[in-house]
Amino acid sequence: MDFKRHLETAWQTTLGSIAPLLVMTLALLAVCAITLGILAPVVMAGYTQSIILLLRERREPRVQDLFAQMNLFLPLLGFGVLVFLAVMIGFLFFVLPGFIIILAVAFCCFYMLPLMTDRHLGVVEAVKESYAMAMRDNLVDHIAVVVIYIGVMAIGGSIFIGALFTQPLATVFLASVYLEKTALPPAPPPPRPAAAA
Repeated sequence: MDFKRHLETAWQTTLGSIAPLLVMTLALLAVCAITLGILAPVVMAGYTQSIILLLRERREPRVQDLFAQMNLFLPLLGFGVLVFLAVMIGFLFFVLPGFIIILAVAFCCFYMLPLMTDRHLGVVEAVKESYAMAMRDNLVDHIAVVVIYIGVMAIGGSIFIGALFTQPLATVFLASVYLEKTALPPAPPPPRPAAAA
C-alpha cells in the first residue's frame, strides 16, 4: 500500500476543502457534545460518507450531511452499547482485557462505517466485511493504517482546536484507504494554487 499517496491525498484534500470541512467538523463536535455522545456514531457516519463523496465526486461537504444517515441511529446505538458493555466487563477483569477489546474493535471494525453508509450494509455484514478487508492482502499494512489513523486522532484530541483539523485529515485518510480497498480510487487531489509572483 502506498501510504505516502494516501497521506498526500488526505493532506491536499483537507487543505483544498478546509473551509467546509472546518464548518462540518465544528458542527460534528457540537452535536456530539450537546447530545452527550448519543448521536456521535450516526453523525460520524454522515461525516464519513460526506468525505467519501468529496474524494470520489469532488462534492463539497455540507453540515446537513451529518444527519443524512439517521436511519443508522438504532443499529449504531445498539452496536455502541454492546461494545461499551464488553469494554467495561473487560476492565473489570484486571483492565488488560478491556484494552484488548478496544484494540480488537479498532482492528476489525475499521471500515464498518464506510461500508454501512457507502454500500448500505447492515451492522453484522459491515463488521464481517470490514474484518475481511483487514485480513486481505498485507496484514501489516492494515495495522499501519489503523496506527496512523489513531495517531492523527490522538494528536488532535489533546486540544480542541487541533481536533478541528485532525478529524477531517484522519477521516480523509480512512476514506482514501477504503476507496482503494474497494477498488474505487479517489479522484486526484485538487491542484495547489499557484504562488503569487
